[in-house]
Amino acid sequence: MTQSAQPLSLVSREFPLGLHAIRNAWGRDEQANAAVWAPAITSMDVHWQREDGSWTSETLVGLDGGVHHGVVGPVPAGALYAFWPTGREVPGDVGAAQLLLDPYARAVETVETQSGTDESSGIAYYSVFLEHEFDWGTSERPRTPWRETVIYEAHVKGLTKLHPDVPGPLRGTYAGLAHPAMVAYLRDLGITAVELLPIHFHIDEPHLEPLGLSNYWGYNTLGFFSAHTDYATAAARAAGPAAVLDEFKGMVRALHEAGIEVILDVVYNHTAEGGQDRPALCWRGLGDLDYYRHDDTGRYVDTTGCGNSLDFSQPRVVEFALDSLRYWVEECHIDGFRFDLAVTLARDERNAFTPRHPFLVAAGASKALRGTKLIAEPWDIGPDGWQTGRFPVGWADWNDGFRDTVRDFWLGDIGSLARGGTGSSPARLASCLAGSAATFAASGRSALASVNLVTAHDGFTLADLTAYERKHNEVNGEGNRDGHGDNRSYNHGAEGRTEDESTLAARERSARNVMASLLISLGPPMITAGDELGRTQHGNNNAYCQDNELSWVHWPDDAASRRMLEATRTLLSIRREFLAGQPGTFPSRADQLTLLWFNAAGLPMTAHEWDDPHTRTVQLLLGSTGGTINGLVVINGSLRDERVHLPSAWILQGQGVQGEQPRWFSQTFDSAANGPLSSAPRLRSGEADVVAADSVRVYRC
Repeated sequence: MTQSAQPLSLVSREFPLGLHAIRNAWGRDEQANAAVWAPAITSMDVHWQREDGSWTSETLVGLDGGVHHGVVGPVPAGALYAFWPTGREVPGDVGAAQLLLDPYARAVETVETQSGTDESSGIAYYSVFLEHEFDWGTSERPRTPWRETVIYEAHVKGLTKLHPDVPGPLRGTYAGLAHPAMVAYLRDLGITAVELLPIHFHIDEPHLEPLGLSNYWGYNTLGFFSAHTDYATAAARAAGPAAVLDEFKGMVRALHEAGIEVILDVVYNHTAEGGQDRPALCWRGLGDLDYYRHDDTGRYVDTTGCGNSLDFSQPRVVEFALDSLRYWVEECHIDGFRFDLAVTLARDERNAFTPRHPFLVAAGASKALRGTKLIAEPWDIGPDGWQTGRFPVGWADWNDGFRDTVRDFWLGDIGSLARGGTGSSPARLASCLAGSAATFAASGRSALASVNLVTAHDGFTLADLTAYERKHNEVNGEGNRDGHGDNRSYNHGAEGRTEDESTLAARERSARNVMASLLISLGPPMITAGDELGRTQHGNNNAYCQDNELSWVHWPDDAASRRMLEATRTLLSIRREFLAGQPGTFPSRADQLTLLWFNAAGLPMTAHEWDDPHTRTVQLLLGSTGGTINGLVVINGSLRDERVHLPSAWILQGQGVQGEQPRWFSQTFDSAANGPLSSAPRLRSGEADVVAADSVRVYRC
């Protein structure tokens, strides 16, 4: 066909959904294919803004399987657009009134209305027609194996907003996270992946505006294909949505070039439309009964606590979430996802969780998503909502059992002992350190499926776990009713700030004990940004609405912060060295693992000792068949110094350790030390060492 023989008309298609430029043999055509699933609507119009600023519309003439589609245009690049049912009165002036967003829009723009009299408080949201190309250069995805993965949970804004080495205009932005000072810090610390709190376009809940607060965490999504505009620099925002996406992709590229993966925290369980009393912004207007889960009376079934739950028993809802994931992987080179309230995503038509849910199966089997990290927050607030350990092969779970056990042993128990009570036996802690097999084995998964954590964005920081026993959320404006009351923390005798040096020293030691337990355990660890520096939120355990210095990471250079940072770096270095000395299948092959437990006398633990709450000292010899390094971890969870006999060669041989027995044990970490070890004390196999009360000691052998 010659150029002069172009077709007189174009036939629209119901796929792909969204607004996409039509391309022919000569490049991009001025027209676009529009497609939107709106089974509740008889006929649909698309409204868009011309280059001169005026608005026009066309009716989508095609309708297949509830998808309205049509060829429209010309639609200029960067144009605002929205959908609206044909014949229904538009609620105000187009371009200012709230029409219906495209669920597949690549960008969302906030428009201030003139009247400010509608329910959206003078704000409307419009989709942006954006097709984006980006030069990825030679950057490649790091594809870090799970066993080597160290996750750093961070907020794009909060991580760099106060960083002294990031230039002012870049602080709190995508570009700030990509700055060499920030990248170098992460590499030096030993981080292999940043897990970013939601960067999808999100808005504030209505109750926050009267309080002068905003949704800092971002778990209130309005655009599942759109990068949040406010995390871009002022220059990028002024240049428009394409520049914002450029900056986001530039951040991913910079982190990849440093060998650091990017994992997104994603919120497919609900949308920002809230409860049924709120106005329609997108999905509710397109098909409320089809997108959201309802009971027999027509009321929302809310398993999220956010007013609505997307109905993942609907194939089109599953398709929508998968399309979004593929976009972020294929177009933005994202390495993995942490799924907020993931149980909601795996509820069937009876609202029951099933590990064989089509969404879980499809995400795990998707060629586009192959090799990405899929991490479930394995609970929601619905019936039978706790499902840790039940997600299928190919998925990893946030291990809340690990979190609670480590807190209990090092904080709750120590507090109880200090008050003259008793603690727990080491059995639960030992199971966690060894990979939580009791939790994950039944699903056919190894320790690599256990994402170990002690803190996260939600709850106390590590420093606050050692300084507060009660939540202090008064600044949230809810009378301190919000936030969890079960913190499993210990304030060491003083609630909050204190100048008592002995109390401060004890708190530091507890924080190092917790960090050591996290970083020496089998399974990938997750550190919450700032915990390695002793970051505090002054007892606020629900800082979702605190977009200020209470939540932002501070970058102090005091002695206590330096000690905590050095301890974290040392532990991560020990972890890397140990893993480098193990075969590539470690620790997924249980038959290759060496996990030997000894008491303070250096003898194998007995059943009685495992169950005895007075047994608070235990040794773990960790290694593998064919490994070149063994590690010995000594845990003293009592309030007295313990004389510990390291396991002797004949004891090890009797426990089935093959080959040459460890003859020397070199100390590499001691949580009781206020700083790095000045030397590496070496002891012979079978010799005794004194391990300080309430401490963790690690040896290389």
